[in-house]
Amino acid sequence: MAKKQSKTAAGPRLEDILMNCRNLLRGKMGLANKRDMLLTLTFLKFTEEKFEDKRREIIADLVKDDIDPESDFAKQNLENPAWYGDGFYLPEQCRYNYLVNNVPQKDLALTIDNALAELQRMYKQLDGALPSKLFVDSRIESKDLKAVMDELNKIDHKRFIEKDLIGHVYEYFLQAFAVSMKDDKEEGEFYTPESIVKLIAALIEPLDGSVYDPCCGSGGMFVQSVKFVDAHGGNSRAVQVYGQESNPETYRLARMNLAVRGISNNLGGSNASTFTNDLHKELKVDYIMANPPFNLKNWRTEEELTDDVRWAGYDTPPVSNANYAWILHIINKLKPKKGIGGFLLANGALGDEDTVNIRRKLIENDKVEAIIVLPRNMFYSTDISVTLWIVSQNKSSHTWHGRQLRDRRGEILFMDLRTWTENIYDKKYVRFSQEQISRVVDVYHRWQSPDCNSSTFAEPEYYRSVGKEEIAQNGWSLVPSRYIEFVDRDKDLDYRSIIAEKQQEITRLLKEQKSVIDNLEKALKSLEV
Repeated sequence: MAKKQSKTAAGPRLEDILMNCRNLLRGKMGLANKRDMLLTLTFLKFTEEKFEDKRREIIADLVKDDIDPESDFAKQNLENPAWYGDGFYLPEQCRYNYLVNNVPQKDLALTIDNALAELQRMYKQLDGALPSKLFVDSRIESKDLKAVMDELNKIDHKRFIEKDLIGHVYEYFLQAFAVSMKDDKEEGEFYTPESIVKLIAALIEPLDGSVYDPCCGSGGMFVQSVKFVDAHGGNSRAVQVYGQESNPETYRLARMNLAVRGISNNLGGSNASTFTNDLHKELKVDYIMANPPFNLKNWRTEEELTDDVRWAGYDTPPVSNANYAWILHIINKLKPKKGIGGFLLANGALGDEDTVNIRRKLIENDKVEAIIVLPRNMFYSTDISVTLWIVSQNKSSHTWHGRQLRDRRGEILFMDLRTWTENIYDKKYVRFSQEQISRVVDVYHRWQSPDCNSSTFAEPEYYRSVGKEEIAQNGWSLVPSRYIEFVDRDKDLDYRSIIAEKQQEITRLLKEQKSVIDNLEKALKSLEV
């Protein structure tokens, strides 16, 4: 996965341990079960880590108060869930090390399933987040299950000194199985590559308020939102997380992903279609980050949602493709005069003739802030180039996170990053470096700045600020190549000289070929003699 290695004492590398876990289950179960098993064991492992961290804090407080940690009072309260506040209290039978070291191998699968059921009974936020009877139904051999758990048990904070060790391990497995399942498009959609999510977060800056993802997959957008807030010295606990996911298994993955990181959330209480069963109908948020399924077909019937409030003032999005349904849903959920969103769509949405009236209205209403085309091969489920849209409910002059923004009404920033393909991992996939993300953000901020002269804000083959009138002249197309200048690198070539050189080369090759044939004929004649 080509990630920076965790700092560690002598011993196996973190990625080697994680690969060993995958190999131990190779050929022993389907990919979905393997994914769920490793992620669930990761959840149990790191939930215990958090429990033990909190337990040590409580013991330290007892010592400060001159209370013997071995006293009956201390022992009693160390097993009192109320003392653990926001952290999970784990009964002994739900603790990873107890399961590894105290449960007979033959009983391990059943005991783990029972532990997961107990945690869901104890904690409402885990209800429906953990799998039911996964380990028994998988019929995995006890020795293999024990071997995987022993391998995961080699990971701990004392040896791998990393700020987000939980996230590293969890994202490794999410990414690994997104790659493995890439041939099944729906399965591949549960993971958005980390560098793209970082780029979205850096552009929309979700530092406070509420964040929403209408197709949240495994919850990666929320994780990066919280990381962004923490990295900028904000209070991530003050950020309110809302989401929705239609696939029941992916919904459960999101619940588990957020729970293992301690991110409180409202994912609507169940999986459901965002279009036909919006679980957050009255919700208006500050930020939206999303990676909707590309070119989703038959997302409604011809009779459904024809007068839905989300399309008010616009044409009804066509049944044949949900791209503009996602756009209008996102615009509807953003707070008026404040909200900002970043989301991904297939490039076809930039100039689709079936939705030109909706696109024209979005541009006329000044909802589109920036259009950024990304390189190919960034996603596991598709190798196509996709587009990052930035939409805003307020493009007028105002202060934003301490920066003064100019009036950008009537303008859109176009960027083309299709040539940014130098950072390769897993031999094929492209991702952005932090330096590249910073370069994109710098262009975006300079374009928003009061010092920007939008009429000249351009760099060939990279970016350009374009006015609404020019976009109208281009049939309301949002395809960046229609507006960004591309250099004709052939115009200064001396074609006469090039043709002459090629002719000379061809003549030389023909002479060499004739010489080889002549020598071969001579050799054959000598053999005949």
